[in-house]
Formats: sequence, structure tokens, C-alpha cells
Amino acid sequence: MSDATPVNASDQSAEHTQLTNPTLVLNCGSSSIKYALISEDKSTRITGLAENLGLDTARIKYTTLEGEKLEITIPGGRHELALKKILELLEQYQFVAVGHRVVHGGREYSKAVRVDEHVLSEVKRLKILAPLHNPANALGIEAVQAIYPDIPQVVVFDTAFHQTMPPVAYRYPIPSVLYEEEKIRRYGFHGTSHAYVSERASQITDTKGPHGWLTAHLGNGCSATAIYDGESLDTSMGLTPLEGLMMGTRSGDVDPGLHIHLKRLLGMSLEEIDKMLNSESGLLGISGLSNDLRTVEQAANEGHKDAQLAIEMFSYRVGKYLASLSCALPVFTGIIFTGGIGENSATTRARILDVMRHFGVKFSADKNKALVGGSEGSFQDDDSPVELWVIPTDEERQIAKETRQTLGL
Repeated sequence: MSDATPVNASDQSAEHTQLTNPTLVLNCGSSSIKYALISEDKSTRITGLAENLGLDTARIKYTTLEGEKLEITIPGGRHELALKKILELLEQYQFVAVGHRVVHGGREYSKAVRVDEHVLSEVKRLKILAPLHNPANALGIEAVQAIYPDIPQVVVFDTAFHQTMPPVAYRYPIPSVLYEEEKIRRYGFHGTSHAYVSERASQITDTKGPHGWLTAHLGNGCSATAIYDGESLDTSMGLTPLEGLMMGTRSGDVDPGLHIHLKRLLGMSLEEIDKMLNSESGLLGISGLSNDLRTVEQAANEGHKDAQLAIEMFSYRVGKYLASLSCALPVFTGIIFTGGIGENSATTRARILDVMRHFGVKFSADKNKALVGGSEGSFQDDDSPVELWVIPTDEERQIAKETRQTLGL
């Protein structure tokens, strides 16, 4: 059996058969690697995903430049092997730079930076704040260095976009020594997504700027951000991605006293509580069924009470957070929905907006229902005081853009 097994193929137009001076974007997760090779003019890309790394089911699924979908099995393959295979697949296209998504950049980095030894050491050091992601991000950087030592690399931090938050938003009301010496503060995440969709909305709205947007990135991970004139002023995630909204498996905000209460009540360790809050809570924890909203919605429609409650809680908490984040905006132009849930669940968008009913938001139910499956557009009524947008996120495009800007390409 061949390493590469065709799944299906589709034709592409002749003008999209070349990749000129492409940028490679790598997003190395704890058990997966997502990648995209994007042409200089951003019109053409090759994409792929290495998943289930370290397991017998490890594989790379990718789409060729001609649109053919292929799969390579790498049983037991870990990050290093997967990265080597990915780079071999893309070698022929002579990429000019590599941009890496890195989850945590601490407070030192407020923008994308070119990789050097200091930057790489900081990515590794900051694993204390992102233990599942930063080590994998560092592996990606080192794999490229080993095979292509002369190709420039750039890291684009999830946290960088939020470094414009003022102290009133990023400080915790805890002893100052913990901030000054241990850098304990709110950092925020999903920065490339919030940056991309807010910039895109400002390009396509008819309202004259500067604009004030509330962006809701809703997927398995969820966060909301208040953005004014292109800068993040406040966001829902904090020191870690656990703070804020209810998510697929993460609890979001809970009473900080919950940890000591569970220790006293059930004898749970900090590690057990951390696992529960990150991996066993959210939609999964409340519904008892799944972290996938589609599965939960189906069960709710069939009368499953816990599934119904999970959806109501999810929508209520998003709406409540968006309402509170509006306090950070000098001007409130509109709300942007993105991410797997934000882009595809019209019913969830409607529920969230119902929570925000005191803002006078008015929208077309038909327009809202039509915006699914990657569609971009607005769905507010003409007399609504707040604009409503669905904008599919494109973090790879944003990372490629910031990589080229950093290198002056």
C-alpha cells in the first residue's frame, strides 16, 4: 500500500497552479500540527494536518496544489517525524520564510519577532504558562532549523495582540509582588484570530472609523475581546486559556475558592482539579455527552435536559461577557462572530444576542440563518444601533502576513 492514499480529487483553475515566494505557516499543538503554505499574493495555499501524533492512528492529511486530497500514515509518529514528512512534502515549493503560531509570549513580546537563540529560549521557558503548547511550538522551530538553517523564521504569539490592554484590564487584584516578580497578570489568547476578524470588519463596514468591535471567537476554545481602532483593550482569557467563557471542555470562570473547597470536600489534588476544569467541564461537563456543540444541540432538540442547560449556559455566559466587555470601548460599532461555533451556529448567535437584549440589537433571522459554512456577511437590521458580522477566521493568513511584515518581505 502506498504511503499516500488518494481520498478524492477536485479541479483547480489554471491561475491557481503556482505558488510564488510562499510562506510556510506552522501551528504545532500538543498532539497535532496544522500547516499552510501561502503564496505571496495570498491567493493560493496548500494545507494539511498531522493528527493523533504518538498514537498508532497518527497520520498526515493534506491537499495538493491541484486539489487532490491525500493521506500519509505514520503509526506511532511523533512531532519530529511528522514535521520531517511535512517539510519533505513542501520542499519543492521553495518557501521563503516560516511563521510559527506560539501560544504564550509572556509580557516581553508585543508583536511578532524573528527567531534567534534568545527568542527560542524564551518560547521554551514560557512552557510554565503554556505547558501543552509552547514545548510543541519550540519543536517546530527546531525542526525547521535542522533542515533549513538559512530560512528565516518568525514567531507570532497568541498573546502579543493583547499587549495593548491597559493595566486596569490586565492586572489581577492580588499582591503587586506577584506581578512584578512572577509576571502574574492577564495575557489573553486567540490573538491572531481577533486581530484578523476585527481588521477585516473595519475594511468592509460602511461605518467610518475608528471602530469599536466586540469579537467572539467561539469553538472548542472560546474567547471574547474588546477592540478599538485595531487595538485590544480587554479580553476574556487571562493568565491561562482557562479564564473567561464556558468552552467545549473548559469551565471558564469559576469561584477561585473552588480549588480549596474540592480539596477539603473530596480530597482532590490540584492536578486533579486542573484536569477537571480543563478537560472535563464546559459543554461536556454540563451535558454529560460531548464537547461538540452539534452533538449537544441534537440531544437538546430531542429533549435532553442537561444538553438544553449546557446550551443555555454557554449562550448566557457569552452574552454576559460581551456585555461587560462593551464597557472597555470608547465607541461600540458592532459584534463579530467567528470560530467553528461562531461561524456556523445561527441558533447560538441568536441566543447570545437575546441575552444582550438591553442593547437594542435588531437582526434579520433569515440573514442570520444564511450565514453558515464559511460565509461572510452582516445580519443586522437597518435600524439596529449595533452592527452584527459573521467573519470566518483565517489565522494562517494573519500569521503569514505578520511573518512577511517582520522580515520586510
